Amino acid sequence: MLVKDCMLRHPAMIAPETLAVEAQKIMSENKIRHLPVVGDGKRLMGLITRRRLALDPGNLGSLNVWEIGRYLTNLNVKRIMIPANKVCTIGPDQTVELAARLMEERGIGCLPVIDEDGVVIGLITETDLLRSFEVMLGLPVPGVRVTIRMPNQWGEFDKLMSVVGKQWGVMGIGTYPSPRKEGYYDTVLKIPNVELDAVQEILGRIPGQEIVDIRKVS
Repeated sequence: MLVKDCMLRHPAMIAPETLAVEAQKIMSENKIRHLPVVGDGKRLMGLITRRRLALDPGNLGSLNVWEIGRYLTNLNVKRIMIPANKVCTIGPDQTVELAARLMEERGIGCLPVIDEDGVVIGLITETDLLRSFEVMLGLPVPGVRVTIRMPNQWGEFDKLMSVVGKQWGVMGIGTYPSPRKEGYYDTVLKIPNVELDAVQEILGRIPGQEIVDIRKVS
């Protein structure tokens, strides 16, 4: 799955002159945590997050209550946004795996999606990534979820799929190194419209492979 397949298209965006209080209102009303700041042609100029909207006590310590009121009333997002050259972005044709790695490595919750001209065409968040992984593993469809452990060697995956392909369709699939068992991989399959006992009986007969988890899911 690519970024363009799961990103939010046409996200809410604001101009750099937008007042901070207005940006906060937009985020609250739309229940969002990020707002791209754009200029002419929707080119990225920065990013506003909820954290950026939090008051910095260092800026207010020397002001009286009236000065604080004026400061907040006149504060625009250009003064508090993350500037574009410090915003991590991604292209629409990149993979969701890369998006997930960038967010994890940088400790951020979103990536503005921009085209080759720097125009904002979407936004991908942690929630969008979680939803995409659910879809790839077939979660929205009822069925049987089974995890098969196999040696990490040539031909093992073919053994599994040759059995599955003769019996059922597969709605989702994923693999990862087996936890605390070097040299093995776990393969997760989501099989729709099938009984758990039938899956356990048939896949349990594959030589050299082991069912480590099996359950009905909906």
